[in-house]
Amino acid sequence: MQVTEADQREDFRQMVRAELPRLYMIARSLLGTDAEDAVQDCMVKAFERLDQLRDPAAGAAWLRSILVNCCRDRSRARARQPVAVDFEEVEDFSLYRKIAYEDPFPYSDSLHLDFLQGFGQEDVRAVLLRLPEIYRVALVLVYMHGFLAKEAAAILRVPLGTVLARLHRGRKLFEKQMWDYAEENGLLKEGVR
Repeated sequence: MQVTEADQREDFRQMVRAELPRLYMIARSLLGTDAEDAVQDCMVKAFERLDQLRDPAAGAAWLRSILVNCCRDRSRARARQPVAVDFEEVEDFSLYRKIAYEDPFPYSDSLHLDFLQGFGQEDVRAVLLRLPEIYRVALVLVYMHGFLAKEAAAILRVPLGTVLARLHRGRKLFEKQMWDYAEENGLLKEGVR
């Protein structure tokens, strides 16, 4: 049985319909307000390259891979200069020790929980968007969207060790940025939610 172009288009529509919510969530996590444009870029590129999809069962992974590349492209276009990161400072930073030492919530029996409860979903997104793309992408794929590190490595087309290193550094950077964000936005005061 020969697959017609109309059948291919309909299969593509169904695949996109099924994956669209997840693609948008991934793009939103990676880019913030540019998410819709990145998803649209992804759909255009996927449709143009539909003949390259050999196994329809792999369509969802194929779309996610294209999306991550579209997000990277948008991120690169947005960035004028790479963000300089002092990894010695970041490696020495411990959110746990910082909270315990600074004691931003005196008289609290659950100091760390009080700190974390001050962050809403938009606060976490804002902190994520502060991270350099190279670390943010790995964190978002693994911790927000539940991919295994080896799956993230396949999506990003990098070795597993590279993803593991990015996850480690990304977590440390995220902790540091959480503290900085909390200071800047008054989240270190009791009763602020």
